[in-house]
Amino acid sequence: MKPMLPSEKYFGNLELVYAFYGAMPTGVTVSETGRIFICFPKWGDDVKFTVAEIIQDKLQSYPNLQTNLVNSENITMTFISVQSVVADGRGTLWILDTAAPNFSEPIKGGAKLVAVDLETNTIRKVYTFTEDVVLPTTYLNDVRFDFRVGKAGYAYITDSSSRGPGAIIVVDLSNGNAFRRLNGVKSTSPDPYFLPKVEGEILMNRNIDGSTSPFRLASDGIAISPDGKVLFFCPLTSRHLFSISTDVLRDRTIPDKDLIYHVEYWGEKGASDGMITDAKGTVYAGDYENNSIRKILPNGIMETIAHDPRILWPDTFSIGPDQYLYVIVNQLHRQPRFHYGKDLREKPYSLLRIKIDEFPAPTFS
Repeated sequence: MKPMLPSEKYFGNLELVYAFYGAMPTGVTVSETGRIFICFPKWGDDVKFTVAEIIQDKLQSYPNLQTNLVNSENITMTFISVQSVVADGRGTLWILDTAAPNFSEPIKGGAKLVAVDLETNTIRKVYTFTEDVVLPTTYLNDVRFDFRVGKAGYAYITDSSSRGPGAIIVVDLSNGNAFRRLNGVKSTSPDPYFLPKVEGEILMNRNIDGSTSPFRLASDGIAISPDGKVLFFCPLTSRHLFSISTDVLRDRTIPDKDLIYHVEYWGEKGASDGMITDAKGTVYAGDYENNSIRKILPNGIMETIAHDPRILWPDTFSIGPDQYLYVIVNQLHRQPRFHYGKDLREKPYSLLRIKIDEFPAPTFS
């Protein structure tokens, strides 16, 4: 009789919220009333709608199907390819449209941040970007908000470009003025020495023609402290965590070349896609190399709260009013572009949650 050998221990009480059998999701957000919204960027799957709400265990296009059908005559009021959805805790769903299906150059005038009123389910405002903010290489990835500063608050967006400079895009929500910060610096750029390893294999671009290249993506994960004063961020292909004062980010009298001296380094947290902060200032981050979810306390102490073979690429996080941490798990690393054109993803993709007994960080006083 062969002995049972010791094996890796898994832990964390994860619950399945929703199983996706269609297109691959990336974003999730839970509103203050418990409504759950999902987004599906156009990366090659058959995406019938790029933003959806889960209603009675079914996906419904949001705010309606018409808005999810690209209208070349009206690209500012229709969604092209949405990467991120964020409920702000005060009645608005913010939708970040990359306008870059299949990571193409953003469609001119199509990249935008859209505010949808959750009471009326109608678009309240659309913020578009000038060509010096959304570059031909830009990929708008994730966004965080603070409504305690300025006349109408500020938004902070990561540019996770794979072939151009990474950056934090700062948006004054009162007038739509936007500008790039930390453009192309080390903290928003891919770590050139990082070699991602997922499911025991090196992750790299492997093309149908047999050619290969390193997998490189710039600033992606982003989280904001409960008082709105500190922004945490990380490149996707890196294990490092950085932060910067939001006051400094917004202060355009500080030139970009001096901004790097205001960046704080928090050390390694594992390689993360999405991040989120709770009301006590704890940062939650995925570790896609190790099928894990970590939390980083304000004093820098790190703890793994879930380690599970089902956490196959933890993407976006959201904290609900029910004090659960929600996470999209989408097998991003199994996409055809990493495997010579062969799709290794196995449906369903999933929305999981774990009880953390904490509320989301507030965006307003």
